[in-house]
Amino acid sequence: MKKVKFDVSGMTCSSCVMHVENEVKKLQGVKAVNVNLLSNNMIVEYDETLLDNEKIIKKVEEAGYGASCNEDRKEKGNLKKENNIDKVEQNIKGMKFRVIISFIFLVPLMYISMHHMLYEYLHIPVPSFISNIFDGTKNSITFAFTQFILLLPIIYVNRNYFITGFKRLFKSSPNMDSLVALGSSAAVIYGIFSIFMIGSGLRNRRL
Repeated sequence: MKKVKFDVSGMTCSSCVMHVENEVKKLQGVKAVNVNLLSNNMIVEYDETLLDNEKIIKKVEEAGYGASCNEDRKEKGNLKKENNIDKVEQNIKGMKFRVIISFIFLVPLMYISMHHMLYEYLHIPVPSFISNIFDGTKNSITFAFTQFILLLPIIYVNRNYFITGFKRLFKSSPNMDSLVALGSSAAVIYGIFSIFMIGSGLRNRRL
């Protein structure tokens, strides 16, 4: 029997842990699997005459996660370690970029959608051009569609939540990404439906 430690990426909750464990246990020759969410690693004890590291990694990837073997990294030396460090730094930079872009579009989106409340409760004055463009029944479509346009870049830069979430859902192993994807998608779809209903209401009113 051989015991090997793997690094696993993409896990966000306990359901991810269970899914990875269950998938790896299906492999012939596996005796025990222990996945740790906090340290993002997995220890597998298996019969090396029936199984190898590559098959285990492939099984984890088929489940929708990333995996790499500590043993292989040691054999390949510092180059692999440096590549892993670079990958972590790229992930951190990517997260910072997504947060910055999201806030750039979120601030005007929140102000446009809630400027009435800001004025009523916090007495923050509303510029006249905001009132002229967005206030009143005649500007309802502009008011709603502008919010939708500002939302699109936020959805795009955070698209991995939807890609990963629905992928896990279709594999019958939903996680927190699936929850975010479903909730956000429902809100967006209802928002688009509301824009059409506003347009329909304005058209009937004119008639």
